[in-house]
Amino acid sequence: METVSWLQGDDPLPALLPQCKGDGVNREVRAAVASEGRRTWAIAGFVGSGCLPHGESSLSRLLCALLAARSSLELCLFAFSSPQLGRAVQLLHQRGVRVRVITDCDYMALNGSQIGLLRKAGIQVRHDQDLGYMHHKFAVVDRKVLITGSLNWTTQAIQNNRENVLILEDEEYVRLFLEEFERIWEEFNPTKYTFFPQEKRSH
Repeated sequence: METVSWLQGDDPLPALLPQCKGDGVNREVRAAVASEGRRTWAIAGFVGSGCLPHGESSLSRLLCALLAARSSLELCLFAFSSPQLGRAVQLLHQRGVRVRVITDCDYMALNGSQIGLLRKAGIQVRHDQDLGYMHHKFAVVDRKVLITGSLNWTTQAIQNNRENVLILEDEEYVRLFLEEFERIWEEFNPTKYTFFPQEKRSH
């Protein structure tokens, strides 16, 4: 598939770095989705089904949006095993961008997960302890750009699935997702973990 063909060959990051300077997203493919006095634009990409204008893949747009971060990156991801996206996140950390990651405790333990590598690099990671899944898939770049959609950041999803990715700059949507991130970040504070839960009392 042309959209993800580079995953099967050369590493795309070096080639993408020169393209991702500035705000990281070419203005000519921005589509206005609202006009209520807010600065609003969006890019919709469909992984596995074709390319965006000018032959650029949805995944390359995602990488460019990530690499545009200058101050902060919040990631809230159910599964994260893509080596290319993992390298991009580590590169941002090395640049001095504050990176925080929330993930699912079950999927972070699977072979190929990038979470261990991110932690080893010094990136803050928090995870759930619940029986249910932490199933979100979103990122917030510099507290102003929202990346969301159905895509798990895994090679399997990128290569084989039909997925959607939306990159959106809208103050209201960004605020709502940041509030959700901060709520979960506090909820998953390790100081609140229960390692030896008390047995339920019988009535």
